[in-house]
Amino acid sequence: MTNTIQDRRSARRSTRLLVAALAACALLGASCSNGDETTDDASGGEGELTGSITIGAIPDQDPEVLQRQFDDVSAYLEEQLPGIDVEYVPVTDYDGALAGFTTGDLDLVWFGGLTGVQAQEAVDGSVPIAQRDIDEKFTSVFIAAPDSDLGGIDDVDGLSEVAGHSLTFGSESSTSGRLMPQYFLDQAGVDVEEDLKGQPGFSGSHDATIELVTAGTYEVGALNSQVWDSAAEDGTLDDSKVVEIFRTPEYYDYHWVAQPDLDAEHGDGFTEALTQAFLGIDGSTPEQERILEAFGAEGFIPTEASNYEAIREVGEKIGVLR
Repeated sequence: MTNTIQDRRSARRSTRLLVAALAACALLGASCSNGDETTDDASGGEGELTGSITIGAIPDQDPEVLQRQFDDVSAYLEEQLPGIDVEYVPVTDYDGALAGFTTGDLDLVWFGGLTGVQAQEAVDGSVPIAQRDIDEKFTSVFIAAPDSDLGGIDDVDGLSEVAGHSLTFGSESSTSGRLMPQYFLDQAGVDVEEDLKGQPGFSGSHDATIELVTAGTYEVGALNSQVWDSAAEDGTLDDSKVVEIFRTPEYYDYHWVAQPDLDAEHGDGFTEALTQAFLGIDGSTPEQERILEAFGAEGFIPTEASNYEAIREVGEKIGVLR
């Protein structure tokens, strides 16, 4: 299946590149014979970068928030990679982000830990290129009403108290909103299929989880700690209705994953140039400040596939990875 997807993707891109090359020859009156060929690299070489890339993200927050966030990322990347058009393509759910990457419609995607592992399994040679500084020590939080009987959970074993309560996760494919919370519940002896009040819910996003617990629809929620902390700092939480009851141990989470053929399409070193663009976001301009604020980070750092082996193992253990 992977080879078929990649063949289709390569054929589509080869056609697009051929059309662009023929158009360039016609406009410039340049010879397109083999003897006159030149090779461009990601630093410009004897020509400029040209072409386009599409970026995406798992929809873990409100779509309008994500649109502003990734429009800023697109504009920044266009500045750092002159000649490259960058377009953010929103998707409606986590599966949509994964499908877009698998079919080649998305060149670069901001994935969570689990979806990033799934993407690397689906597309041979795809590579994680960068993560936020906070993603090497990420956490989830469990939340509940302040007057519930679940306050004061001190360690993973204490999550056994969640048994007998209704609980909602975020998306079914969320690392911080489902995978790792379910893993820690399992460590505490709580089977989410057998020990909760009813079946677990899936809100679809972290902010929706907060809303459902605040409204009393579920007694307990599990979500991304960065989204929770941001809501607390913004003053959008009603602490008379919802509070944090436990913060999990640390794990690796979000990261950018790039298609394997970006160098072939845009020139040798393009993926590295893309990586360096992210690593260079230091808040030195208003645009960069907005990006870091939106991502809840102080910067981006390098990453590699081996960082997510624990995520893979947990996914296999609880049955969301084969």
